[in-house]
Amino acid sequence: MRAAFETWAQKDGHIVRRREDKPEEYLVFETQRRWVIWQAALEHGKTPGGRKTAAQKEAAALEKAKAAVQRPPAINSDEAAVRNQVLNEVLDAFSTLGGERGMDDILKVVQGLKKKQQEQAEERVAAAEPVRHNA
Repeated sequence: MRAAFETWAQKDGHIVRRREDKPEEYLVFETQRRWVIWQAALEHGKTPGGRKTAAQKEAAALEKAKAAVQRPPAINSDEAAVRNQVLNEVLDAFSTLGGERGMDDILKVVQGLKKKQQEQAEERVAAAEPVRHNA
């Protein structure tokens, strides 16, 4: 177990020389601290290699940054048409207002759009209902 730790520590750039007066301890405090952490991790079933070095942390941050810069997923034409329609409705609603009252104007636009949406939903329900004739 100690040989595996020393191999890992050397790869990570730590000095693994042991003290002459106490051969079970390492000369460098940071190496000794990592040895204690290594032992505790093994006792609890965690792999000590799971901890990342500074270079690994930088590589992970670079990958995360690359993922954030990627283009958003492409949308199909139906979704694009709906988004454009909604955007145009909102822009039309705001253009009819003077724009001096701030939040009052925004609330008025939102209420108007909700009312318009509700009317359209009622029209769809009325069109979908079958006509019944009593004979």
